[in-house]
Amino acid sequence: MESVASAFGRAVAAHREALSHVEAARAGLRANASGSSGQDSRSAQAVEDARRFAAGMQRLAEGLTPGWLGCRLDAAAGSLPTGVDAAVGRPLAVRLGGASPVAGSVFTVVVPFVGAGHLAIDIDARDPSLARWLRGLLLRVLAAMPDGALRVATVDGATLGAVLGPFRAMVEADAWRRPAIDLPGFQRVLAEAEERIERVQAGEADPSVLLLCVAAMPQGTGRTEWSRLTAIAHAGPAAGVFLLLAGYPPPQHPGLDAVPRLERTTHLTATGDGSFQVSDPPGPYRFSDDGTGLAVPMRLDSGPPDELVEAVCRRLAKAARVQASTDFTALMPAEMWQESSVEGLRTVVGRDGRAECVLALDDATPHWLVGGRTGSGKTVFLLDVLYGLASRYSPDELGLYLLDFKEGVSFAEFTPTAVDPSWIPHARTVGIESDREYGLAVLRTLSREMTRRASELKRAGVTKLADLRTGRPDVAMPRLVAVIDEFHVLFEGNDAVARQAVALLEELARKGRSYGIHLVLASQTISGVEALFAKTESIFGQFPLRIALAGGGGILDQLNDGADNLPIGAAVVNAAAGIPGANRVIRFPNADATSVTAQRHLLWNARPPGDAPPAVFAGYAEQHPDADPIFARLSPNVRRRRALVGRAVEVGLPTAGFTLDATPGSHLAVLGTSPVGADVLYAAAVSLARQHTPGTARFLVAPLVAAADEAADATVEAITAAGHPCETLTSTQYRTQLVDLAQQSEPGGGQSTYLVVFGADAATNLLATSDPTTYRSGHDDLRAVLANGPGHGVHLLGWWRTLSRFSDDLGPTGGGEVACLVALNLPGSDIGSLLGEYASEWQSRPNRALLIERHDNRRTLIVPYVRPGTLDQIDDMA
Repeated sequence: MESVASAFGRAVAAHREALSHVEAARAGLRANASGSSGQDSRSAQAVEDARRFAAGMQRLAEGLTPGWLGCRLDAAAGSLPTGVDAAVGRPLAVRLGGASPVAGSVFTVVVPFVGAGHLAIDIDARDPSLARWLRGLLLRVLAAMPDGALRVATVDGATLGAVLGPFRAMVEADAWRRPAIDLPGFQRVLAEAEERIERVQAGEADPSVLLLCVAAMPQGTGRTEWSRLTAIAHAGPAAGVFLLLAGYPPPQHPGLDAVPRLERTTHLTATGDGSFQVSDPPGPYRFSDDGTGLAVPMRLDSGPPDELVEAVCRRLAKAARVQASTDFTALMPAEMWQESSVEGLRTVVGRDGRAECVLALDDATPHWLVGGRTGSGKTVFLLDVLYGLASRYSPDELGLYLLDFKEGVSFAEFTPTAVDPSWIPHARTVGIESDREYGLAVLRTLSREMTRRASELKRAGVTKLADLRTGRPDVAMPRLVAVIDEFHVLFEGNDAVARQAVALLEELARKGRSYGIHLVLASQTISGVEALFAKTESIFGQFPLRIALAGGGGILDQLNDGADNLPIGAAVVNAAAGIPGANRVIRFPNADATSVTAQRHLLWNARPPGDAPPAVFAGYAEQHPDADPIFARLSPNVRRRRALVGRAVEVGLPTAGFTLDATPGSHLAVLGTSPVGADVLYAAAVSLARQHTPGTARFLVAPLVAAADEAADATVEAITAAGHPCETLTSTQYRTQLVDLAQQSEPGGGQSTYLVVFGADAATNLLATSDPTTYRSGHDDLRAVLANGPGHGVHLLGWWRTLSRFSDDLGPTGGGEVACLVALNLPGSDIGSLLGEYASEWQSRPNRALLIERHDNRRTLIVPYVRPGTLDQIDDMA
């Protein structure tokens, strides 16, 4: 097919050749009208030449404007195919109207437009005939371009978008944004065009075309906007950006600066009689030698009926929906685990028009910041990213640490469940409804790994992970990605957890890129977090890549409003720390459950032999003793016996407990009114029973409160099943046993004795009374057991519901004889008072306890053991 440029060149040549004939014909007609003689034959010849010129120009125009670009816009046009009359990367010529050199002859006026230059007309869409013509011109280009190749940004500062109403289907399909109707909206459209130009100038490939269509300039448009339009007109064509401007140049007023004439633009200037003068078009071919343009005035085409525009837009909108709705599977690679993470990690996250949007975690963009309000699709976006990475890189190339601090199951997809045993083999740890302390533990784990890697790099004499892995391919050092959803929760308040988390996050953000450790932080906002006030720049300055979803504009620069009014499923991607002018708007697919499950099974089935599931911390989950593998494997083959009380809120949920040996203070006190205290005591006693050879330990169980009867009975049953003698005591018998144990000075033949007291506070008044013969009180005997018992193999395990009774029982020493404490629902002030601290930051909460080991001043947040159903009973009572 002949190129538009060469064909238009022939048309221009024909126009210049015919200029003399047209002028002669007009002169002859004027002479005939004035009665001059001798002109008839010459004027008839000139008229005939002019008519031949018009016919020739018409043939050339028809050849330049196939299909939608030159057809009559009537009902019959609706049957024409769309997307076949123009090609991306090639200029198109478009029909504007008709010109009549002499009466009885008309030819179609055609000018090069998209792909070659811009088009401006000096009246705007407040004129109804101009509005219809503008809709027709926009329809021609839209229908001629391949599906998805044309993006249109519209401005209507006169009729609130009514001029463009027939195109509403394109807006409803999210193929076009709603028309900008005021000056700020116009400025956003200009910014979008400028950002596109900057990206292409920086080397980014974008095959689509952006057409900025202005039906009428908004009120307040002035010198600044004219200057920006001038710059876009100059640089736009090389970046695929083109202008269609109505009302440009605007009317000039005395005393005001002249509006600049736009480069590479065909200008249509009203002559006052309903026709327009057409300027020389952009490019090497000009209508005239003197810059006067087309010799014949042109009348605009009348424009299409609204029904035609609406019908075509419905057809194109349907195709746009299909094209824009990139599904989850389209983000996945054709073959799994074929890429190397030596230089970084890359994955497709969605589409930018027709092009795939690929984002990287590497030296240039080591960390990402993701923002979006609830319901914006933030979790879906993260799933798209994570599954894309896990499908491209094997577990030898990528490790994942996943944390979610909100109520939800964002990352449950990556873990085995009772319904589906599969998991993502890349996941090292997954936190669901995580505690802040668990988040801190994950940051500590990553910090330790970073320190280890730094030592490896020093020994190898390199400074970056990529250099180490390139020089030593045998070194197993995958890149690690920590994704923290609702990360601001980790830094709430200004307590020790927040301060430590800030310090660790800052260290990882600054140094992580060199060691292959990357952070992806997601939240609704990063403002208002007190612990981060002094660290905003030092931390978030290390996050050049910002992804703002609907309502997430707070992660962008204050002057960047690119995320305003984003639809669900769209995001602004900005690789320049959020500054204006670096935005890309992408669309990402919904991670539908069926596709996600299928992809997870593919990854799981490809897992390496012996691959273990990730360490999962579910903040809402109960911890049952027999569900803990460590508890279930307990046996007498141990060096030191430990009373197990729960699972530590640490990576891997290690079993938490105390060592009970001859060390002074080797007793256990569970403190708090919660019925969970009875279950903790049950777990501690049973765990000790399993660590003794049957018959080598003696258990004295005293159920002193009704709330503990069920747990006490279960304790007796389990201890008996373990082969140990177990005696149940009343409160009086408990008092008597204290006398006997206090007098015991030698270990009982290698046999350990455990006094297990459920509701020890119920006996405080009884212990306060003195024996009339020895003058010793029960408290005296209890304190003697506490002081001397460990050396004789005697240990007390007790549950006190109130701290005051515990203090009364232990006396003025402040409880120092009991080194092992489990605090349940005690206020922080009570803990501080017990430990002699000015203040304690402990805040009690359901299904959590504070484990305190006074020997080494260790404090650990734990999920205490409970028997099935205990927490349900507590909820029922609440």
